[in-house]
Amino acid sequence: MGIEPKIGITGLPRSGKSAVLEKVIKMVTEERKHNLGRGYTDVIGGVLTEAIIEDGERVGYACVNIRTGEKGTIAHREFDTRIRILGYGINPSELDRVAVPAILDALEECEILVIDEVGKFTVESEGFVAAVREALKYDKPTLLTLHKKSRHPLLQDIRRRDDGRVLEVTPVNRALLPYKIHKLLT
Repeated sequence: MGIEPKIGITGLPRSGKSAVLEKVIKMVTEERKHNLGRGYTDVIGGVLTEAIIEDGERVGYACVNIRTGEKGTIAHREFDTRIRILGYGINPSELDRVAVPAILDALEECEILVIDEVGKFTVESEGFVAAVREALKYDKPTLLTLHKKSRHPLLQDIRRRDDGRVLEVTPVNRALLPYKIHKLLT
């Protein structure tokens, strides 16, 4: 058996990285349920990032443990914190509380690891960076969404990996990219 793929999905902000990721998760889940009759909690694990919308406006971001549904607010316009990025106050301790255990748990319990949004907000947590580095040591199919322009050493290391493929979401390929990624995973 060959080395399991590490697939990075990148693109400009709001290009559809998370939408592509969610479509791949849905495709893998439906395929596994059809073939194995199992739910996706034992197939896919890790962490998703979702926008917090209030009155139709994006006001922050939460990280979500895929297996448990536990959430933590990692960035919000109202947070008065030392770290501010793009107008959001950043709370790295929520990444440590929710995302780090979600990643480490998925290494042991799941077939495919998902880490949504390795980028400007998440690299503020040393625990998150360490968990991602640990996860990349495992021979496990891994799907990551990557901030396109970040020069953080973690993102540079991921982009340089021999076992990695980084695919960019564009308006032209957005609809077909989930199928390509699904094929690379299987």
